[in-house]
Amino acid sequence: MTDRKEATRFTEQANSEVLGDSDLDWTDSRDFDFANRGLVSRVENLRIEGARGRTVWSLDDYAFLEQEEAPPSVNPSLWRQARLNMIHGLFQIHERIYQVRGHDLSVVTFLVGDSGLIVIDPLISAETARSALALVTDHLGDRPVVAVIYTHCHVDHYGGVEGVTTRENVAAGRVRVLAPEGFTDAAISENVIAGNVMTRRAMYMYGNLLPKDEKGQVDAGLGKTTSMGSVSLIEPTESIVETGTTKNIDGIEITFQVTPDTEAPAEMNFFFPQFNVLCMAENCSHNQHNLYTLRGAQVRDARAWSHYMNESLELFADRSDLVFTSHHWPVWGKSLVREYLTKQRDMYRYLHDQTLRLANHGLTMDEIAEEIELPPSLAGEWYNRSYYGSVNHNSKAVYQRYLGFFDGNPSNLHRLPPEEAGKKYVELAGGPNALLDHAREAFEQGQYRWVAEVTNHLVFADPANAEARNLAADALEQLGYQAEPAPWRNFYLTGAQELRAWVPRESQPSRSAPASSIVRSMSLERLFDYLAVRLNGPDAEGKRIAIDLELTDTGERAGILVENCVLNASIETLGGAADAALALTRPVLNEIVLGRTSLSEKIEEGQAAVNGDAGKIEDFLSLLDRFDRHFAIVTP
Repeated sequence: MTDRKEATRFTEQANSEVLGDSDLDWTDSRDFDFANRGLVSRVENLRIEGARGRTVWSLDDYAFLEQEEAPPSVNPSLWRQARLNMIHGLFQIHERIYQVRGHDLSVVTFLVGDSGLIVIDPLISAETARSALALVTDHLGDRPVVAVIYTHCHVDHYGGVEGVTTRENVAAGRVRVLAPEGFTDAAISENVIAGNVMTRRAMYMYGNLLPKDEKGQVDAGLGKTTSMGSVSLIEPTESIVETGTTKNIDGIEITFQVTPDTEAPAEMNFFFPQFNVLCMAENCSHNQHNLYTLRGAQVRDARAWSHYMNESLELFADRSDLVFTSHHWPVWGKSLVREYLTKQRDMYRYLHDQTLRLANHGLTMDEIAEEIELPPSLAGEWYNRSYYGSVNHNSKAVYQRYLGFFDGNPSNLHRLPPEEAGKKYVELAGGPNALLDHAREAFEQGQYRWVAEVTNHLVFADPANAEARNLAADALEQLGYQAEPAPWRNFYLTGAQELRAWVPRESQPSRSAPASSIVRSMSLERLFDYLAVRLNGPDAEGKRIAIDLELTDTGERAGILVENCVLNASIETLGGAADAALALTRPVLNEIVLGRTSLSEKIEEGQAAVNGDAGKIEDFLSLLDRFDRHFAIVTP
């Protein structure tokens, strides 16, 4: 990628000023000490392969992070975090507790029970989870997995489950699977209903399309990046409903704290009274987390988050000698554990309260984001830095949760869409050349945010304008080089890359569907919700399609009705009102829904049967959109 640029003098100056930030103690080595503590073994030149030799995880490409001093193209604070996230391997953090770090975005924890292993949060991919289990086995010998605990409903905490156990073992009762109440519904809702757009934006957020080097992806803040292996989901066999619930799993007593609507809709912390050890799931981490995640998700409740962290302090802090989380490294020592929990609690509470204080003074979302700062007592802690979330966009999340997208100014109520507005802004500027002249002058003055804004108008007015795209890319690139939040850096640099390598959308088709393991885990009701989102409403105008469905393997029945351009489904069949009746197994239905086979093929193979007008079913299937995983973001 020879078109990437060096850091400008303005970027070098901005990054050098970070080193002089009076809030930060650059001599503090405690994080490095804790991140290295208890190392048992590691795989040098770690590379994990999946099917057909495809690399699903590798740390090889991050060798450039060995140097201690940050290059001009990386914010020094982010560089420090990126180097910490390179400390990988098998770690013993307690007599009976081990962690494998650096094998995926998240951390997998192994508890040594009386007869086997309890696995907490088995990563994103089966391949990376299997690799982590192999490290443990090499050290402890063969031990069966007897339980899996999902702390919450994000894919990096359950997706690798089939790398540590099997559906057969769970179904036979040999392995318990525990999760907070509402786990499955929340996991499927987030990863399927809006799955395609989240996946596309996650490519930006985690820098999956960027080279891994000093001018590209250096980290994700929460970990290195996301693995690209096989995602699976095995439904929980036990749900934790109430705080204070205590269970004995293979000789280890665990007391649970349910924390809904914190970092995830369904999440839980838990305490091990035998060990005086606390697991805070992802409610704590060694960075400021997201109240709004840039890949897209429902806005999180900062007040609830701080409330449950306060409850954790009250319930467990006085007994906790060690706290570990689902990302990063543990913290040892009662006083440090209390301080860590207290200052993370207060960070989220400060963002909540001060955003609303300023909103009640009449400041808008954007104005609040420019004004609000953490006080030095909070900003000076490395674990509160904006490596993942940021004060800027988290304050916007608080505003959005209470007040929505509208700032109250009627001129912003029904704004022109980007392409139409872009053309008018270009006209107002005196044409493309005049706008570019102004933007080039602003670039030479280091005004990169403004350059990105004005050139964006020209790109949307005329996406084929190479000068506009290249100048916009140059501005985004410098913003990326300066960013402390890894997601900001990755968004900026991925946008710059796509602007420079712009290709018309029609020349790069790509289709997206949920992982088959996720679809298999969906209830029939959830499956219909997914199909309803795929229904092309305008194309369904004037159509009425009524289908009875029978799943011959599960005995489930349903009625599907397309009318008024929407899909409604019920657990009752339509009987005489149906145009056709379809009988097949759930696995065959899943394959058809995922586009891996056709109804006609399954009828010919005798795996599906239709009674009535088969054309109506084909008509229904033809109304279901297939989504483009690589839709445009930085161009129209």
